[in-house]
Amino acid sequence: MNFRELMAYQKAFELAMDIFRITKGFPKEERYSLTDQIRRSSRSVCANLGEGYRKRVYIKHFMTKLSDADMENSETQVWLDFALHCKYITHGIYDNLIKSSEEIGKLLGFMLQNPDKFK
Repeated sequence: MNFRELMAYQKAFELAMDIFRITKGFPKEERYSLTDQIRRSSRSVCANLGEGYRKRVYIKHFMTKLSDADMENSETQVWLDFALHCKYITHGIYDNLIKSSEEIGKLLGFMLQNPDKFK
């Protein structure tokens, strides 16, 4: 198995791509702030999973990367809050993206609680 087969990675990648597509419609003045931040944090979940999975034999390193992925996932939720309140996305889009992010959080939580299952 490689990291791309992890359910958490697949869901996180899908969320990052959804965010990429949606943020194309954000105002130009947000390009170097909200748009950049939300894209970076959502992509970072995938990057941390990929990096950590390669060193999963070292449990502490693996768990650190999983924790980082979880942190970036939470940061993505914060940026989604801002996008909603700035009226860049609808409540429906927000709800769907948050639901995906929360599912990713649960998957990451399972991995953090059971790192030996991924050796």
